[in-house]
Amino acid sequence: MNANGHSPDAFSDAPYYILAALCGIATGCADVLLNDLLFTALLVLGSCMLLGAMRRRRPWRWVIAVVVFIPLTEWAANLLTAFRPTRAQIYGSVLIALPGIAGAYGGSQVRTVINNLREGK
Repeated sequence: MNANGHSPDAFSDAPYYILAALCGIATGCADVLLNDLLFTALLVLGSCMLLGAMRRRRPWRWVIAVVVFIPLTEWAANLLTAFRPTRAQIYGSVLIALPGIAGAYGGSQVRTVINNLREGK
């Protein structure tokens, strides 16, 4: 803890949270435009894997940080355009966290293996 009562890691993770938000918004836009659940799952998997590899501590937070923006983007598209999500899209935007979990933890493990290889373990 520093003098302000914040941990130094909280500030060093801020750019990663911004990247996670941008990935989530971009994935939500792709979901709205393409309406392809498998492509959306692939984007979530890749985003969470990248973030999990970049910051391997507590990989579950990257799943939340990316996935929360997908239904928010669909909601914003519903308000601002003529887009009306189907029931499958609404349920899919919540279930899309499952490949995100695999990606975040997989990326974290890949980073651990790379670090061990660099150290010669």
